[in-house]
Amino acid sequence: MKKALMTILGCIVLLSAQEAPIGSPAKMSRKEAKALEALKGTIKGKIVWSTSRVNSRHDIWIMNADGTDKKALTKSDNVDWFPRISPDGKRVLFSRSKSGWVPETDAKFYDKWDLWIIGIDGEDEKKVVENACWGTWRPDGKSIVFARGGKVFLHNMESGEETLLFDGETSIKEGTIVQQPGLSPDGKYLAATLRGSSRETGIWHLEKKEWYKTGGGCQIDWFPTSDEIYRMNPTGNGGTAAPSEVLAQKLNDGRPVEKITRIKNFRLMDLPGRRSHEYFPRFDKNGEWMVWCATDKGHDHDIYDYEVYIWKRGTKVKEAVRLTFHTANDRWPDIYIEK
Repeated sequence: MKKALMTILGCIVLLSAQEAPIGSPAKMSRKEAKALEALKGTIKGKIVWSTSRVNSRHDIWIMNADGTDKKALTKSDNVDWFPRISPDGKRVLFSRSKSGWVPETDAKFYDKWDLWIIGIDGEDEKKVVENACWGTWRPDGKSIVFARGGKVFLHNMESGEETLLFDGETSIKEGTIVQQPGLSPDGKYLAATLRGSSRETGIWHLEKKEWYKTGGGCQIDWFPTSDEIYRMNPTGNGGTAAPSEVLAQKLNDGRPVEKITRIKNFRLMDLPGRRSHEYFPRFDKNGEWMVWCATDKGHDHDIYDYEVYIWKRGTKVKEAVRLTFHTANDRWPDIYIEK
């Protein structure tokens, strides 16, 4: 009996250890406090992100764009992550696991996830697509793009009709998995991170049916002009963790204008200091403000102590402001700026 009880307790400990840490509030430096105070009231909007600070399986939280008024937006027994604010700022699209803790590395198993929406006020939560992950809005707010393994679909939010946009297994290579697919604002190109049998980022020209590699790395996304992308690259400072930095690349009809030979010519963000393992970059729809997360140790997206930052493009890197101070996991922020 005692042996059986110990086995059960051991299993419980093992299962709980697989989830993210709830953590505790962290102390900010005098410099960080001064920068955060200076930001207050200067920018109006909302930031949403996934965090384990209350629920080790992650909820979606929301705060003002200046870092004030942090609070939970969702609350469930499952994993809520990859939130994306609708173009009008009224709704949030996010991925939710079907049952309990599921690590982000299992995003490739689309039958473990559904897409949900919730009002920016925390009301009217509902499921919108089954067996899907990596959902993003189209500019008109009437449709979304998402991935199912190696395939990317366009989903009409009113009719529920789905249209296949891209099949990585037939167009690139068998065994290809698509992550974070995003249609360009003009609807002509699809940006995606490829995993599985392929490991690269690139652009799919929808009309020409051609794939243009943009490089390695991951988390590729669009600027509002449709002729420039930004993405993570495994180079840069990295602090006390692995190197990473955010790059920007110009495109001509979906194809990179030039090859990356000198990284510094493409560098968009690479924090100095120890906390410089950047991930999850996301610009507002006007391409002016960027939010992202950075950690000073580890890499796993849904476990380590990533913190949320904000920065205005065109200003110096040192003017980036840290918004969160908590040892739990914070990941995949999105930002909406009111004009």
